Amino acid sequence: MTNKNGIIGLTIVIALISVYYLSFTFVSRNIKSKAVTYATDANGDVDMTKKQRYIDSLWREDVYLGHTLQEVMERELNLGLDLQGGMHVVLEVAPADILRGMAGGNARSVAFQNALKKAAEDKAASNSGFINRFVSAYKEAAPNTTLASVFATSANRGKISGNSSDGDVIKMLNTEMDGSIDRAFQITQARIDKFGVTNPSIQRLPGQNRILVELPGVDNPERVRRLLSGAAKLEFSEVYLTNELAAGLDGLGKYLTKQAEIEKAASKPAATVATTDTTKKPAAGGLAAQLEQKGDTTKTDSASIAAQSAALTSLFVPMPQGLGVYLKDTARASEILRRPEVRSLFPADLVFMWDRKGTEAGNNQLILPLYFIKKVNGEAAMEGDVIVNANHDYDDRGRPEVTMQMNGEGARKWRSLTARSIGRPVAIIIDNLVYTAPTVQGEIPNGNSSITGNFTVEETKDMANVLKAGKLPAPTHIVEEAVVGSSLGAEAIQDGIWSSAVGLLIVLVFMFAYYSKAGWIADIALLINLFFLLGVMASLGAVLTLSGIAGIVLSIGMAVDANVLIYESIKVELETGKAFAQSVRDGFKNSLTAIIDSNVTTLLTGIILYTFGTGLVLGFATTLVLGLLTSLFSAIFITRLLLEQQIKKGKTFNFYSGLSKNWFKDNHFDFVSQRRRFYIISSIIIVIGIGSFIFKGFGLGIDFKGGRSYVIRFENSVDADQLRTNMDEVLGSTTEVKTFGGQDQVKITTAYLIEETTPEADQKAEAKVMEAVKKIAGNPAKIVSSNKVGPTMAKDTLWSAVYAILLALGANFIYILIRFKRVAFSYGAVVSLGHDVIIILAIFSLFNGWLPWSLDIDQAFIGAILTMIGYSMNDTVVIYDRIRDYLADDKARGQNLSTVINNALNSTLSRTAVTGISVILVLVVLMVFGGAVIRGFTFCMLLGVIVGTYSSLFVAAPIVVDLLQRQKKNEPLAVADAAVPAAATKKAKA
Repeated sequence: MTNKNGIIGLTIVIALISVYYLSFTFVSRNIKSKAVTYATDANGDVDMTKKQRYIDSLWREDVYLGHTLQEVMERELNLGLDLQGGMHVVLEVAPADILRGMAGGNARSVAFQNALKKAAEDKAASNSGFINRFVSAYKEAAPNTTLASVFATSANRGKISGNSSDGDVIKMLNTEMDGSIDRAFQITQARIDKFGVTNPSIQRLPGQNRILVELPGVDNPERVRRLLSGAAKLEFSEVYLTNELAAGLDGLGKYLTKQAEIEKAASKPAATVATTDTTKKPAAGGLAAQLEQKGDTTKTDSASIAAQSAALTSLFVPMPQGLGVYLKDTARASEILRRPEVRSLFPADLVFMWDRKGTEAGNNQLILPLYFIKKVNGEAAMEGDVIVNANHDYDDRGRPEVTMQMNGEGARKWRSLTARSIGRPVAIIIDNLVYTAPTVQGEIPNGNSSITGNFTVEETKDMANVLKAGKLPAPTHIVEEAVVGSSLGAEAIQDGIWSSAVGLLIVLVFMFAYYSKAGWIADIALLINLFFLLGVMASLGAVLTLSGIAGIVLSIGMAVDANVLIYESIKVELETGKAFAQSVRDGFKNSLTAIIDSNVTTLLTGIILYTFGTGLVLGFATTLVLGLLTSLFSAIFITRLLLEQQIKKGKTFNFYSGLSKNWFKDNHFDFVSQRRRFYIISSIIIVIGIGSFIFKGFGLGIDFKGGRSYVIRFENSVDADQLRTNMDEVLGSTTEVKTFGGQDQVKITTAYLIEETTPEADQKAEAKVMEAVKKIAGNPAKIVSSNKVGPTMAKDTLWSAVYAILLALGANFIYILIRFKRVAFSYGAVVSLGHDVIIILAIFSLFNGWLPWSLDIDQAFIGAILTMIGYSMNDTVVIYDRIRDYLADDKARGQNLSTVINNALNSTLSRTAVTGISVILVLVVLMVFGGAVIRGFTFCMLLGVIVGTYSSLFVAAPIVVDLLQRQKKNEPLAVADAAVPAAATKKAKA
């Protein structure tokens, strides 16, 4: 084995990286366990507030290898929403709203409205962007009108004019559209930060005007909907100076000192959680005096903070704008500031507001500035709708700055506000968070302003986007939503652990039973593969979902394939009489091509799954792709190292057990001559399936048809038919009700209010569903998860699924053509895959409603279909690889094509059976233990493995025979196959 030391070194490096990153998971879980113990009372109830306080107290503290708890939790192997509960939301920035805002009053024209409507309706028929579709539709409705006459408004002054060409206007519209989505992303990110969720995920979906948000552990969906929906509120307000609040600040200091003494006297256990001393007495001069004498308040090291905070009982910290609070204490500070006795100390028009980001304070501490905002009758001095434009720029000294322009009304208000605020800060606020509070240098009469300070280029770009956010009425709408209850997540974890453990155990036992001692070596490699896979996932920040666990277990099952190919090749070499060491070397060498070819095709499908998938499909694809890579490394290198270690010790052994010694030995099945019989069987199934497509159709999931679904758990068994009747009566429409994972749990699907995107519509729909549920007397129930997909999202998902399947077929066709040099092989593979897809669809159509689990066609089904394509292609490529080897062998010269291909198929039968049995065993385990959420998904993959194995032997290979025989019927084999070396071909012809 060449580069043996390098492989050993690489293995050690990967192992150390895996140990390092997985250790963060164990540390995080340990701290969370301690938090639960701390917050658990004598009755066993957990106080979630105390639990969060414990975690907050350590959030910026070193807890492991110099890392804070925040950093530890960011590096742990995160669980998906389906394993810990939470909320998944897809937000859409409606492009029609943006264009209406940019057109101003011109948007009210009939032609404009019709063009917007047509652009939305034509989405499925056109791959072009919304703006291109709108422009095309508008030109049809108003052929003699220029785009400049519509969009050259005061809001767009400086970008286009009335004389601008249509091309310039389209370029401006695209720029503004992209900028609007960026602004929506930044605003959404700020809102999520405000929500205070641990390890949230927010990303802009590439090529779309959508934003994906995942909030683990969230248990208040209504609050999330209100937080994320709607346009951002941009405000400009005056700020109180500390010397104007001297009495109030002194009163606050005395109040905090008194409260600290009360807490000390009561000896509350909570005091042990705080990381600072809350019993210190105020220094002379009071709080206001300290703020006035703070000197250089830009110094925020731990020593200066400790010196300044004596009179503040260490809760509030003096800062340049007034006060600050340690991030871990902001919840407590907010509660104190809301108390009536504290509010009475300050002016009635004063509003406390937090800065949008904290300031590093040394020792990994973060301080969040607190501003004293002035709002008369709750209203800001002016709002963001007066902003015409804002841009990132540089001042005359080359420093980054932000410039902004206002309309006439804004200029008047801005002149008045800046005139009375000279030398004072004016806060720029969005969604009640202060983004910046620049000091006014002088009156600004014309609405054109610049904001300067110690900014980075990125900060000024962000600030310009924030200012522009108030310009266009482009609210975000929730077009997809999924809520998973924590109890359902806990059950999913249990199901996932059981399915993983049992599936892995079965594979390990099967490998030992089939290969004896060699099986144990393969088992060790599989366990190392699992360890590496989890370590790589943790290092990459991947999220482990329930479908991801399925992907891990399945990747282990498929990892067997590489070991089987190697072992079967070694067995062939041993049978020729070669020495053990030489057989091992040749076995690895001869199997490498088949291993790489088969895994590349599955990898291509996995990448397509990852690119097009979301939710369950994305989680599965992530672990499948990573699992393929780690299994390849383990099979090719780890197994080789372990075998060579045995060779070094002088040990030899057989690659079979007493049970499997004679399995698949001297097979002489005539696959090719029976091909027409199997063509007829497949054709009959396909015809029946097409008939079912036409007359029965499919059960479409809400992913593809839109709608709302709820998983509801009852205390006792429930009659689904009675519940369906109740739902139809209350909702006034046909409702789908199915048992889901047991007789006490149902899944309800409805299109009720699906066209409405407001949080109120979500509340109303949920209330109506529960109204129908409560009609079943004496059987309390609760919603454990919910899901919503809007019509536009459903349509996009459907077309994405179609593109994904076509792309998978096309990618595999091209790869097979490149590797095997003949269209016959590519054609056979793609026809075989099409055959598999149609048969699976036929089964899902025929048996929908007859089986006790979901047979809906949804994203999970598409993920399973694509996985099946990968597996079937894997199987087909291994067979093709053996056919190519047999065609190139000197023994094949002069033989009939059917004979040679029959020999090739028989030689791969042991590998096909062992791999197929391993994967089927794993999938059966997932069916039994994996839980209701992925049962339909697993069932589709199980069918796919069975049908894919069948088609590889009885469809793909026979099609190659038919196509090659058409080219040269009964020609000697060397002439019929391009893979044969040129010298052998000439010899055969002679």
